[in-house]
Amino acid sequence: MKKTYDVFGIGNALVDIVFDADNSFLEKYKVEKGLMTLVDEARQHELIEALHLDENMMQCGGSAANTIIGTSQFGGKCYYACKVANDKFGHFYLEDLRKNGVDTNLTDATAPEGITGKCLVMVTDDADRTMNTFLGITSNFSNAEIDERALKDSQYLYIEGYLVTSETGLEAMKHAKKIAEENGVKVALTFSDPSMVKYFKTQMEEVVGASVDLLFCNEEEAMLFTGKNNILHAREELKKAAKKFAITQGKNGAMIYDGDTFIDIEPYKVNAVDTVGAGDMFSGAFLYGITHGHSIAEAGKMASLASSKVVSQYGPRLEWHQVKEIMNHLFE
Repeated sequence: MKKTYDVFGIGNALVDIVFDADNSFLEKYKVEKGLMTLVDEARQHELIEALHLDENMMQCGGSAANTIIGTSQFGGKCYYACKVANDKFGHFYLEDLRKNGVDTNLTDATAPEGITGKCLVMVTDDADRTMNTFLGITSNFSNAEIDERALKDSQYLYIEGYLVTSETGLEAMKHAKKIAEENGVKVALTFSDPSMVKYFKTQMEEVVGASVDLLFCNEEEAMLFTGKNNILHAREELKKAAKKFAITQGKNGAMIYDGDTFIDIEPYKVNAVDTVGAGDMFSGAFLYGITHGHSIAEAGKMASLASSKVVSQYGPRLEWHQVKEIMNHLFE
């Protein structure tokens, strides 16, 4: 029986605010370059005030949201379970999800009081990204946000690794995975960031359990999780954690394990200006491919080309015409 949703995602709901920033700004405000740092609301407000917020800089985001919107842009039907507050950023978030054709548990009427999470993304001219994140109400993401009926009616559950940092988030990850496994829904997990594997390895292992159907990670995350010091050993060890997996390798493309053999995905050479969202788009395009009749290799090529388009521009999203160009380039 055909499922309503191709992908049901769970993750943090953050309004992404992307600014150009030079190194002198980072030094002046003592911002650690190239890292994702959790900050309090006062600190984030100070930086936003200094950079001068414009609503054109805003998009609904969070790692899994970017992936889910990526899948939706290619033509997938998706659902995103998340948590925002009853404030202007929460209303913006819901409206942006709707504009991108993504169904959600969110409604204007049921949003609780609080502060919607925001991620301030400062992009320097070397294409590096520095993120200062205030999680706000999304730090309380829990089982209550998971619509079990929609989850059961999906081909894939996609779990964002960043959720391991809170007790309720970790519980929700395990709860959603259990529901999926009991109802024939495949489970995909992204490690999200090397720091999630480094500092929350035990919790991440709890989520993985016996294994997941599909894992997304980069080389550093693969080695941290497996405890191996080279990628060839790490990828062999990852077979114990995931039936299939994709290891992204930046400018060197990606390697994908299809459950039987390894497939090398060639990179598309581009002039990188902003690496924000490249991994998220890779996952989104890949999930679209494997839920719409494409082979693992074809899905990998689609994901590689889509992520190369993302790094050649600002922000984690593609324009609709870019999605059409990718599909035309690969399949016509």
